[in-house]
Amino acid sequence: MTAFTVTLVLVVASAGLLRWRRPAWYWLTFGVTLATIRVLVRYASVMDACGLTVPPSRWRLALARMTSRPVPESRPPRILSLRPTCTGLVLRLKLRPGQDAFDFAAASDRLRHSFSMYGVTSRELRSGVIELRMTGYDVLKRVQMPTRLDTRPMRILVALREDGSVHYRDYRAIPHALTLGATESGKSVYQRNLVAGLAPMDVALVGIDCKQGVELFPLARRFSALADNPNTAAELLDALVSRMEDIYQLIRAEQRITADVPDAEIAADIWDLPDHLRPTPIVVLVDEVAELALFATKEEEKRRDRIITALVRLAQLGRAAGIYLEICGQRFGSELGKGITMLRAQLTGRTAHRVNDETSANMAFGDISPDAVLAAIQIPAEMRGIAIAGDSTGGWHRIRAPHTSLRQAANICNRHADRTPDLPELAPFRPVLTGTSATPVPLSKAAPVTA
Repeated sequence: MTAFTVTLVLVVASAGLLRWRRPAWYWLTFGVTLATIRVLVRYASVMDACGLTVPPSRWRLALARMTSRPVPESRPPRILSLRPTCTGLVLRLKLRPGQDAFDFAAASDRLRHSFSMYGVTSRELRSGVIELRMTGYDVLKRVQMPTRLDTRPMRILVALREDGSVHYRDYRAIPHALTLGATESGKSVYQRNLVAGLAPMDVALVGIDCKQGVELFPLARRFSALADNPNTAAELLDALVSRMEDIYQLIRAEQRITADVPDAEIAADIWDLPDHLRPTPIVVLVDEVAELALFATKEEEKRRDRIITALVRLAQLGRAAGIYLEICGQRFGSELGKGITMLRAQLTGRTAHRVNDETSANMAFGDISPDAVLAAIQIPAEMRGIAIAGDSTGGWHRIRAPHTSLRQAANICNRHADRTPDLPELAPFRPVLTGTSATPVPLSKAAPVTA
């Protein structure tokens, strides 16, 4: 064999090995160039085959008849830009008159096959302009988070989307969220990523873990308050409601509604207050909400109603006071009793990992997106961590959080333990640590509040 043949065989073999073992490296070395050429060469024929072209206009047909020229062909959307990324290609198109963004969303699977890409998703940027994000490999199989992140206050990175973009949890945009998932679906890992992302921020963490604290108590150094049983949880939620009412009094006292104050500077929540007056925001993480709603006796029923009422009040009124809810559970439906549906209606963010039945998926997405329900019940059991994330607008994404062990999350919390604020209202619920050890001991039941 000639030297050229040997070189070609080595290159092909290297490309095949990279594509099998390191798909990200293959994409950056070989895939991005081949995919760009393939898209540009096939573009017009693929758009025509997928029904994404428009017939020529009347004046072009008339001009062709007058000049005895061939009838002009149908026109595909105009390419505004084609940008390679570390996971795929981003194709920005200008729609022709008569085309609709929904046509491209419906044809995304056909485009994926035609361009030989792993996945294609579309979204409308503005009127007449859409963006096709094409991925060259399965980015969710081995999650690698990008190094450049757009971090802001109360906005953390939690997962990677199937189109290669980053999925953020923005508490100021979506204050309250619901996370569902069966056992061993990856729900706990998702929760650890939330805690790890919040740990370096100036925020108070409050946890309710009725599994005797096995999930949240290893992270106790970064928590301002923790409850490991429903009785303590009821007292803790009452304390949060009381703090919320005090914060509203502070906001009213500092609203600055005099005639010379511009409308944009009138305080309506804690983020409009000056830095030296702004209360510390609080994120409340409930590990298993069903344990707070179940009851067997009359006394437990009274406690349950007290807990759900407090959660509903925090969900309805807590945003302006800087109190945000993260509700987790395996199921979250009307069978948990009165008030549950009202609480779910206030939880704008929805995330569903693998569920055991379609009803559980309907609990998360049935009222916002039927397509998301179908995607949630199709998550395979062997792909732990895969989830569907949506919101009340009807949009949804397939995501996967990077694997974070309990040890890694505990180390992050211990490293930022000095950021744990000491809030007077929550002092009775501060987790107690034995000496210098990071091992938390169970909380004793808080003393009941007396009139």
